[in-house]
Amino acid sequence: MKLQILGPGCPKCKKLAENAEAAVRELGAEAQVVKVTNIDEIVKFGVMMTPCLVIEGEVKSTGRISNVEEIKKWIREISK
Repeated sequence: MKLQILGPGCPKCKKLAENAEAAVRELGAEAQVVKVTNIDEIVKFGVMMTPCLVIEGEVKSTGRISNVEEIKKWIREISK
């Protein structure tokens, strides 16, 4: 499974990445957390605000920091 954090590397982006990594760790999921900072790549997702969380190509949140429990819920849903 692939989780992508879209954003320029601001403090909010870093916190979202930390939360995503914590969610993966807590679930023991086979997943990779990737930071996408290239504006051209971010634009391809059609998002207007960062940070943004993408799981398996699906945009899950934009413009906010999703918490660990919320991310775990999404990972479980996609893993089914």
